[in-house]
Amino acid sequence: MKKLYILSLVLSITFGFAQTNLKKADALFKNYSYADASKAYEECLQNIKNPSAQTIKNAADSYYFISDARNALKWYKKLYEVQGNNLTDIYYLRYIQSMKAVMDYDDADRITKEYLNKKGDQKEINRYVAQKKQLDSLAKTKSLYEIKNLNINTSKSDFGATFYLDKIVFTSARDTTRFGDKLYNWNNQPFLNLYVAERNPADGSLFNEALFIPNVMTKYHEATASFDASGKTMYYSSNIIKKNKLVIDENRINNFQILKGSLVNGKLENPQKVFFDSDDYSVGHPSLSDDGELLFFASDMPGGYGETDLYVVKIAADGTMSSPQNLGPKINTMGNDLFPFFRNGILYFSSDGHYGLGDLDVYESTFLSDGTFSAPRNLGAPINSNKDDFTFVIDKTGTYGYLSSNRAGGKGDDDIYSFTKGKPVCNQNISGKATDRKSKLPLTDVTVIAYNSYNEILAETKTNYEGNYAVTVPCNKSVRLVASKMNYSNDEKTVETTKENEVDITNVDFELSNYDDLVVKKKGVEKVDVNPIYFDYNKYDITPKAAEELAKVVFIMGKFPNIRIKIESHTDSRGKDSYNLKLSDERAKSTRDYIVLQGIDASRIESAIGYGESRLINKCKNGVKCTEEEHLLNRRSDFIIIQK
Repeated sequence: MKKLYILSLVLSITFGFAQTNLKKADALFKNYSYADASKAYEECLQNIKNPSAQTIKNAADSYYFISDARNALKWYKKLYEVQGNNLTDIYYLRYIQSMKAVMDYDDADRITKEYLNKKGDQKEINRYVAQKKQLDSLAKTKSLYEIKNLNINTSKSDFGATFYLDKIVFTSARDTTRFGDKLYNWNNQPFLNLYVAERNPADGSLFNEALFIPNVMTKYHEATASFDASGKTMYYSSNIIKKNKLVIDENRINNFQILKGSLVNGKLENPQKVFFDSDDYSVGHPSLSDDGELLFFASDMPGGYGETDLYVVKIAADGTMSSPQNLGPKINTMGNDLFPFFRNGILYFSSDGHYGLGDLDVYESTFLSDGTFSAPRNLGAPINSNKDDFTFVIDKTGTYGYLSSNRAGGKGDDDIYSFTKGKPVCNQNISGKATDRKSKLPLTDVTVIAYNSYNEILAETKTNYEGNYAVTVPCNKSVRLVASKMNYSNDEKTVETTKENEVDITNVDFELSNYDDLVVKKKGVEKVDVNPIYFDYNKYDITPKAAEELAKVVFIMGKFPNIRIKIESHTDSRGKDSYNLKLSDERAKSTRDYIVLQGIDASRIESAIGYGESRLINKCKNGVKCTEEEHLLNRRSDFIIIQK
């Protein structure tokens, strides 16, 4: 769609050369006859060993402006070999876009990084990184869009479908007018005109096309229209004409203007220029907001950020328009930013300056409460391709629309595609870190599984070398997250997601205990690692201090659900043997009952038996004098692990 990038018409000069040489190729190029110039340069450059950088630029640009990316890339690559880092911004952009157009994405990214590093603009670097990440992420998910090429397309350029009441108005170079013998020398096609067609609601197809508003049709371009909700007011792009003649500047360029008129009985009455039209620059591609209060358009007027920028004017109830406001560097780039469409608070537009799949891509940006726009988001495939994708429009319900593209597989130069859009899946990202409970160090390869309320798996991942993880789960759900690792305890968290799409829920962290940190091993027997459990004299009630130690038993059994234990309680040798046996047994069973009350299944405790003083672990039997510390070693409860 390069022919409308500069929104202008270049007057044709007829050349009748019998033999092509560089001087004549330059003349064709200067006359913007790019289709003929590309052939002329190709022929004469075969006989020039060391062409100038300017000649190489002209050859590359000739192909670039007729969307012949393969041949354009050949000459931009030659230019890069000659000039290297001395390439200007715009030629870096065209070189990169030509690589993307032939899907040499790795090379395009490499040159993009080189260019950004050379500029040293951190904002541009950050934008590149963010937009690449967004597009890479989008490529991993199923698109909401399905597109279809329409039978209404011809071998010529057909594009710019837009809504007009229950019909569709579009732009076409199809030769159905009395001016068919006059061609636009840029691409050797007929000039553009506006057409209207019926729309089939069942499949989005267009039919019964006819010339729109024939009473204002000129010999030159009429294109890219926009209408108010009533269908009575129309804005459209047209060449600047005075007294039936084109107005040209010193470079023999006729710029575009925006005309506004009233539609009455199928005719446009009193079309008038908008006040910001100028003979010295172009304005075009108007798009009126649904409420009629905002008019977006593209222009190469002075003071912009690139070749063409997007602007907006406010429209009062009496029709008064504010001064044009540039949408700023968040939207506009050093390249071409074109074809705005504003609906339901979202601006859709096409650009070759933002990170994309190649040439013009379609982006969306939300209008924020502070009057600015959010960072543009690439719509991804299949809306976008490695070629030009533009004039995206969508209905008020957000379910269907149209776009234009010159991608492979079409019927002609630019084709109109219909699309349907499914309902977006609302997802949120949950992230956090897993660490060792004792050492506080990060744990790698921890499995994190997200479950819904029906215990169905929503997502699963593993922590990286820094212990970090992230999962994507549905919005507005109660999500149970379980973290597990071999020989470690599980940890579990519950998160309530919200109704907002693409929200990040962070710092959902886990602490896992290593099994070996919770047990002691002696002579092949594993026991839960607890301090001595004390009971009041001659009692078996669980004291607060005893509860602190038993919490360790409950913890390990809760975190390792396969563990089964047996409880053995012992006393020292003081007192009667029979009394000690009975007291230890009561303490063992009291301990078991307490653990069960904490939620541990009783079946996981094989037995709870008191052995009195029958299993002393030192010399302190009856009649042997021992210290209190030595007797203490015999007053113990063991929690022996019999299964794990």
